[in-house]
Amino acid sequence: QVQLVESGGGSVQTGGSLRLSCARSMSRYYMAWFRQAPGKEREGVAFIGRDGSTTYADSVKGRFTISKDNAKNTLYLQMNSLKPEDTAMYYCAAGNAWVVPDMLSRPALYNYWGQGTQVTVSS
Repeated sequence: QVQLVESGGGSVQTGGSLRLSCARSMSRYYMAWFRQAPGKEREGVAFIGRDGSTTYADSVKGRFTISKDNAKNTLYLQMNSLKPEDTAMYYCAAGNAWVVPDMLSRPALYNYWGQGTQVTVSS
């Protein structure tokens, strides 16, 4: 059983930055960050493949960066220029199936999920 543990969430003002971490990043898995705000559907934010390739939701392109450190078994999400609409619970997820197009819209392809870390951005 793989356990993912997120950390790094908190409260910041508009324009601020946070870096989320997810322990137990694994090199043989693809991984992603998702988020869910109250009353809204879960949204894929950033994806990183086994080869290190990345994709981002349009809403965060140019502001968020996903990365992983295989030596430290940690996945990161650097979030800059935060906006109130980024307020949500953020989850890391990992999967080991085939990578297909539009992985950020396919949460069913992720076998493992963390418990989430809250990010709140105030205006």
